[in-house]
Amino acid sequence: MAVKDRKNIRRLTRALLTGVALCGPLLPAVDALAQSSDSTGYADVVVPEDAKLLLAANELTYDRDSERVIAAGAVQINYAGYQMVARKVEYNQKTGRVLASGNIELVEPGGNRIYAETLDVTDNFADGFVKSLRIETTDNTRMAAESGERVAGTEMILHKGVYTACLPCAEDPKRPPIWQVKAEKVIQNGQKHTVRLEKARFQLFGRTLAVLPFIEVPDNTVKRKTGFLFPEMRTSENLGFGLAVPYYIAIANDRDATITTTGYTSQGVLLEGEYRQRFEKGTVTLRAAGISQLNSDNFTAGTSDAKRDQRGMVASKGDFQINPRWSFGWDVMLQSDNNFARTYDLAGLDQSTHTNQVYLTGIGKRNYFDARAFYFDVQDADSDSTAEKKQPTVLPSIDYSYYAPEPVAGGELSARMNFTTLSRFKQDEESVDTNGDDIDDLMRYRGLEGTMSRMTGEVEWKRSFTVPGGLQLTPLLAARGDAFGLDMNNPTGYAGEYNSDATATRAMLTAGLEARYPILMTTANSTHIIEPIAQIYARNNEQLAGMLPNEDAQSFVFDATSLFERDKFSGYDRVEGGTRANIGVQYTGSFDNGFGLRGIFGQSYHLAGQNSFATDDLVYAGANSGLETDVSDYVAMAGVDMPNGVSLSTSVRLDEKTLELRRTDAAISYSNKRLQSELVFTQLDAQPEYGFTNDNQAVQTSHTLKVNEYWSVFGSLTYDIDDNVFSRRSIGLSYADECTILTVAFSDKYDPDAEVASDWTIAGRLTFRTLGDIRLGSSE
Repeated sequence: MAVKDRKNIRRLTRALLTGVALCGPLLPAVDALAQSSDSTGYADVVVPEDAKLLLAANELTYDRDSERVIAAGAVQINYAGYQMVARKVEYNQKTGRVLASGNIELVEPGGNRIYAETLDVTDNFADGFVKSLRIETTDNTRMAAESGERVAGTEMILHKGVYTACLPCAEDPKRPPIWQVKAEKVIQNGQKHTVRLEKARFQLFGRTLAVLPFIEVPDNTVKRKTGFLFPEMRTSENLGFGLAVPYYIAIANDRDATITTTGYTSQGVLLEGEYRQRFEKGTVTLRAAGISQLNSDNFTAGTSDAKRDQRGMVASKGDFQINPRWSFGWDVMLQSDNNFARTYDLAGLDQSTHTNQVYLTGIGKRNYFDARAFYFDVQDADSDSTAEKKQPTVLPSIDYSYYAPEPVAGGELSARMNFTTLSRFKQDEESVDTNGDDIDDLMRYRGLEGTMSRMTGEVEWKRSFTVPGGLQLTPLLAARGDAFGLDMNNPTGYAGEYNSDATATRAMLTAGLEARYPILMTTANSTHIIEPIAQIYARNNEQLAGMLPNEDAQSFVFDATSLFERDKFSGYDRVEGGTRANIGVQYTGSFDNGFGLRGIFGQSYHLAGQNSFATDDLVYAGANSGLETDVSDYVAMAGVDMPNGVSLSTSVRLDEKTLELRRTDAAISYSNKRLQSELVFTQLDAQPEYGFTNDNQAVQTSHTLKVNEYWSVFGSLTYDIDDNVFSRRSIGLSYADECTILTVAFSDKYDPDAEVASDWTIAGRLTFRTLGDIRLGSSE
């Protein structure tokens, strides 16, 4: 074949591929077919110069007189990853038109498939016509039209188009999909890069739910475009029904914004704005929201929700990766009152306590640095913000840890440092009735008004040996020092002794030894490891014990997980002193039939010196903990994992004399392909000096049942046994298939001590894949 003939065939092929592929950009899910665009704005099929063409046909004719190239009979074309079949293909050089007919099918390199009955296109791709068009993408998005035409090289028009992201019914392909959009005309503008659906009808199960004069969306060549997003519906007890309409603004490649207007039937119009900008090494977000409430008296009288008509907030969040090791960021919010963001369910800002913070973090191979400043925004309806004023403002908290790269005396040497400065605007105190006679006889101080600074430094060395017979020994040496700067009000009425000096120092030296003797036992169908563990730590007494503020070591639970901790306090403000021994046994078992067992049992002994847990501080952190006596309560943990999906676990603390239960945490869960279920029981004896004056028993349960392939139901309950009340309840229904997701849930909560905007909420979400979401409240 002559060179000129081969060029004509290549031109024919390029025209065919482009002509059929031009239909692709009409689908948002279809990948772009090209890397460049012609002057009309439409993409062209770009192939390498050395791409090989494979053409097969029953008959190939080149008529030089009429200047036509004709391929007829089972035409197959493979070119640069594209595959095309048709019954007949003709290229007329005089008229510059390409004609193809008979079951045309084009498979793109990405896997998308385009079908047509006939194709008539000019060789400059400016004008063309296609009949019986159908498009199927790799993500199961589908579009069909009776006919389509390209006009003046700027528009592609489909007549009587149908769009859906649902698969056809396997049993009855003629049955309408779950949802589809029908339009009289579908117009893609290659210059504006938009797709306009005229006289659009949204259908669900074949029935029309909505009719719109037109819908205009960006085509697949546009990643972001200014315009309205799918609306969101919300409802709650005191706000009424709300409809949120978001408007998206594409400012530049690295900047965009969203403005949302929400109309509430009870409270009026809420305006929200969010600005986002991306930098080379991070992102920044700015948000603002505000409302003028129409019916503030809907809320409980005297609350911050009811007292203010004009409410609003501003917030910002930033995250930057300065280099591979260092990161910097912030998350801050300022609002008109202490409950606005929570009342109006502003996404990401509606926590019961929003933690405002600024941070700088560095991570190395052997060291770690973290500096943070905190302000805790307690979101409740207390108009005086009492709880928030009692929270400390931390400026800053700095942590640093280091591990020596080489062994020191054969062991591991590590160091850590913490520096904390905090201030509190209001004293956080609580009076407690410890005798049950309705007379408060004890004061707890969770925080004092004023400023406290503390610097802590600690060095630790430890090394592990395995002696003949399998005994593992780990000696340990540690030294710690603390320096305090105090400018806080003295606690009035405190029963213990308090250090009123402006400065204070303390030191702790520790020498310890841990011994483990793992015993391995095997049978024909199981493996068991029993490991007796004994520890002893010799230390000086805790200096100034109970005489200093306790800000970060208030939360204290003695159980099997903390039995073998060298310092069982949860923070730096308290440090465990005196000589103590911890003794216990750890067990792990596995069976060939899939069963697994695990357990810990042990006890702690105060041997000499001052018992830190029997020394009261401002919050009575060690009181009723099980460690306040020389011989501690027993702690145990056991768990069973079964091959059928059942898992059992329990953790208990038993009185060391009477073996009565002091604390119980038990859980049973089950999981398989259809059901996920969990039941949790918690029992805690009263700890009057620690602030819990009553016994507490509660049951929590949550379940998710998959009814069939698509439908699921879920729910949860929290039952307070002592008060005989359901404190939380929720139930919901969900549906999910390849193109549609539906979630509807109802929840309510009971808290007699809290003021909230709503006791119950209804949340829902309806997602049509590739189209967007319709939300009712928050379904998270």
